[in-house]
Formats: sequence, structure tokens, C-alpha cells
Amino acid sequence: MAVSGEIDLFGVLRTIWHRRLLIVAIGGVCALVGAAVAYTITPVYEASTSLRPVALNQLDALNRSEIYSLPPAEALKRVGAALNSYSARLDFFRSRPDLINTFQDEGQSIEQAFEDFNREALGVALADPKKNDVMSDFIGLKMLYEKGVNGAAILNDFVDYAIERERSQLSKDMQIILANRLAEVDKKLNSAVLEYEAGNESRIARLEEADAIKRAQLSDELKALRVQLKLSREARLAKLEEAITVARGLGLKKPSTPSLMADEGSVNGNIIRTEVNGRPVPLYFMGTEVLEAERAALRKRSSDDFVEPRVGQIRKELILLSTNREVQAIKARASEAAFLEGVEALRVERARLQAIDTQLQGLHLVNIDQRAVPSIKPLKPRKALIVLIAFVGGLLLGTVAALLRSAFKDHVRQLRVLEVEGSAHRILPEGLAEQSHIRVGEAQA
Repeated sequence: MAVSGEIDLFGVLRTIWHRRLLIVAIGGVCALVGAAVAYTITPVYEASTSLRPVALNQLDALNRSEIYSLPPAEALKRVGAALNSYSARLDFFRSRPDLINTFQDEGQSIEQAFEDFNREALGVALADPKKNDVMSDFIGLKMLYEKGVNGAAILNDFVDYAIERERSQLSKDMQIILANRLAEVDKKLNSAVLEYEAGNESRIARLEEADAIKRAQLSDELKALRVQLKLSREARLAKLEEAITVARGLGLKKPSTPSLMADEGSVNGNIIRTEVNGRPVPLYFMGTEVLEAERAALRKRSSDDFVEPRVGQIRKELILLSTNREVQAIKARASEAAFLEGVEALRVERARLQAIDTQLQGLHLVNIDQRAVPSIKPLKPRKALIVLIAFVGGLLLGTVAALLRSAFKDHVRQLRVLEVEGSAHRILPEGLAEQSHIRVGEAQA
């Protein structure tokens, strides 16, 4: 070291070389301390797993149900959200007493122990959202655990728990959507039934009204015909009375003709007459016997219905109208749903919805690309690095100590030289003192 305070590089290197054993010894001691520390730190291991989207055919049955659409990438995001969910992790932590015993210190609550587990043990790695490559879609999950904890099994169980939790939530969503769809279809079917019932009531009312009108018309026609027949019978009786009076006046008892009356005075013989006359023969030529017999028959007649064929036809139609078979058939239908029109598509849709499996058992939401396996080497502490850092630190500490010791000795030596020089000045003359100073300087050099 120079007296002026400037650093003598060669002097420093010479000092380090002379004190190399001390420096190495201090470095070795520090390395031993570092090794002791490294072997006393509890080893921490790391287990990891990765998830990727499933093949499209795994979700084909769900997507073909037409009530829920879930692409593979969206399914992966949903599972990733479940893995990163605070509530999902807390529920899993509460369901595992071994985790609680591992992370819960004395005096800590379960929530406080979970905070340590959630903050230090679990970590999620997501794919870069800027990359659209299919190969970049993945979710990584890591867990740090101490020796004695089966971290790989815990991580795999948590992944299975999150997948099952998301599958259960998806099943509940599908059940709600399916129930809403079925309720909508049932409403449409009920509306169709109500419309059908209203149509039937209207149809029955129209049929019964038409029958009532027809019966009334036929009854009126029947009454009119009977009145007409009665008047015809009375007119016939009046004609018969008049004809009987004329026949008595002419003395006609038997049926006769005008030509016979003209030939009553001629000789009787076998004569055949043919009478052609365009006029009808007057009624009194029938004779009183025939006319009185007809009059008596007409007076005894109680009904004139048999005279007119239309009366019988009307009575037949009235009997037919007394019962409407179409109305009876409509009222006697056991199942009205079988006669609904335009609801075939609704029935098919309802049957299809009822056949959909909402339990989703066996549904693969994600593909577990890599299961977590127990790690052989601990993640930390890195013993070799700790020993190396301790050794290097020891070398630096030894170097500093050697330099400080050398500087201290040089300082003490300089003080002694100054004391010797001061003593020489007091005893020797100036010339001898200068010579002595020169010699001391040469000796010191």
C-alpha cells in the first residue's frame, strides 16, 4: 500500500496471494455453513399438469341437442375458470382433511390456512391470448408441496374435482334450459288443445243449430201439408155432397156415363160401345152408392198423412234429425289429443327433448394432456447453488479480511517507522539524522 493513499494493485494481488490459505479457509467455512443450511431447509417439490381442448366429436352429442352449444375451446376456458376459481379451490380444500392438516398452523382458521395454500401452493398458467394457433391452447396447473405430501395426487384430484364441478354445473344449466323448452312446447300443445276444444264446441253448436233449424222447417212443412190435406179432404166432401145431390136428382145409383143415359130407352142387346171424350166425366155419374160410400170413408178418416208421400219423407227426416251422429262422435272421443291437427312437430320436439340426457355422464370437457407425477428432485432448495454462493461469498469475505489485515499491519509499521525517525532527530545532529533517515528508508524499502 502506498503512503499517499493510492491503491497499489500489485501490492493488493501480492497480499491476496500471501493470504491465500486464509481466504480459502474462510471460503471453505462459509461453504460448510451453506451446505448445513441447504440440508436443513425443508425440500419443496413441484408437480404440474396440463389440459388441452378435447376432440370435436367428444362434444358432438351435446352440441347436436340444439339446446346448448359448447365448442372445445370454450369448454377448456370454462374448466380453466373453475381451476382458477376461489370458491372451487376453497371447496376442494375443505373437502380434504389432509390438506387442512398440512397447511393449517396452530391458531389458524381453515380460511387462513387456505389463503396460504391458494397463494403459495397453486398456480395456473394460461396460453397467450395473442396466439390463435390451435397448438397453443392449453392450461397448465402447478403445485408446490413439501416432502411428505403427495402433491401429484392432490393436484390430479383437484383437476378431476374442477372438471366434475364444471360438468355438474353444465348439467344443471342443461336441465334448466331443457325444462324451459319443455314448458314452452307444453304451452303450445295446451294452446292447441284449447283451440281444438273451442273449435269442437263451435262446430257442435253449428251442427246442433243447423239440425234445429232443419227440424223447425220440416215441422212447419208438415203442419202446412196436413192443413193442405185437410182442406183437400173437406173440398172433396163438398164435391161429393154436390155430386150425390145431382145423382139423386138424376136417379143414378150405379156408375154410368152420358151415352148410357141417352140409350136407356133403346132395345137391349149385346152392344159394345166405345166412348171417346176429352172432357172428364162429371162426378155424379159415379152414382149415389159410390159417392155415398166415398163420403162415408172420408168422414171416418182420422189422418190424411198417408195421402201425401211427402209427409212420410218429412217424418223420416225428423227421426234422422233427432240424433246427430257427428255430434255424438265428437262428444264421445276418448282422447282429444289424437284428433289435434298441426301438432305433430310439437309432439316430435317434445319426445326429442325428453330423450336428451342431461346428466352428461361420461362427457369429456377437456383432454388431460399430462397427468401430474411425483417429482424426484426438489425444486428448492438448490443445494449446489447455495454451497457455491456460500463458497464465493466466503472467498470474498476472506479477501476483504486479508486486505484489511494487511492494511492494518502496514499502518502499524508506518507508525513505528515514524516513531523511530522522531527519536533520531532528537539525538543525532541534522546531518546524521538525514543519513539515518536515508538508511532507514533503504532498510524499509
